[in-house]
Amino acid sequence: MTRHPLIAGVELGGTKVACLLARGPDDILAQTRIDTGNPDTTLAAVSDQLTAWKAAHGLDAIGVASFGPIDIDPGSATYGSAIGTPKPGWDGIDLLAPLKGLGLPIGFDTDVNGAALAEGRWGAARGLSDFAYVTVGTGIGVGAVVAGRTVRGLGHMEAGHLRSPRLRGHEGFAGVCPYHGDCAEGLAAGPAIAARAGRPAETLAPDHPAWDEPVHVLAALCHNLIYTLAPQRILIGGGVGMGQPHLLPRIRRALSESLGGYAQARLIDGQMGQRILHPGLGDRAGPLGAVAVGLGALAAVSRSG
Repeated sequence: MTRHPLIAGVELGGTKVACLLARGPDDILAQTRIDTGNPDTTLAAVSDQLTAWKAAHGLDAIGVASFGPIDIDPGSATYGSAIGTPKPGWDGIDLLAPLKGLGLPIGFDTDVNGAALAEGRWGAARGLSDFAYVTVGTGIGVGAVVAGRTVRGLGHMEAGHLRSPRLRGHEGFAGVCPYHGDCAEGLAAGPAIAARAGRPAETLAPDHPAWDEPVHVLAALCHNLIYTLAPQRILIGGGVGMGQPHLLPRIRRALSESLGGYAQARLIDGQMGQRILHPGLGDRAGPLGAVAVGLGALAAVSRSG
């Protein structure tokens, strides 16, 4: 019987680190959570956990899927580091250094790219070569896979900070993004909705007017992804994205109106249920994304060897 590789996946988040020892979603040997504190303490705890797993079970590779911004260019002098992150104490920190002593292949990517890869391998994007994953929670992140590979260039995608035309009558709200104010994250993430409404998003009724501009903004974000990347499917996850049953149907309707019947619209209108949907892995997409990143690193080693 074929032995599937055993991967230690590390989803490095702003408030917690999820560590997963797994071969896939149906073969998880262990998992643990570490609070994200100062970088030295946090990364040392991650290294200790992976060292223990390696001793007890053996490991084939490590995958790290991290909050950003991060340097994902292997040719860069700061590869593996947090760059320009607003998280206090983490800017410039080498996130991979404590793990290199384990002597294993290490994959490194953003948390949303990892989640996209997991959905492509095991979830709602299986069999597709081009798709996007949008997480809407305390922030908005976008991961995209084109021709089977995550999108990267000068850096990684930051489409959660795209701007779109404001919804008429809502221009008085400045947005909460500390960098851009009224970008997508500044208008449609959980803190933005709470700031607009005066209370948390999860307490709002579906017909509360505080949802109107977030729906408009998220539909515009999908519009822009469709007309730039031409994805076969867009998955909308995250605590806000999946926590509000009314949200996805409203985004689909607003997107159809926004596309206006042009180009790819003919392949999307009438098929919204197959084109714009929730992740198949649900809230497991993030931790399993780190495992998918590790599998990618192992495959790269095999190809080069």
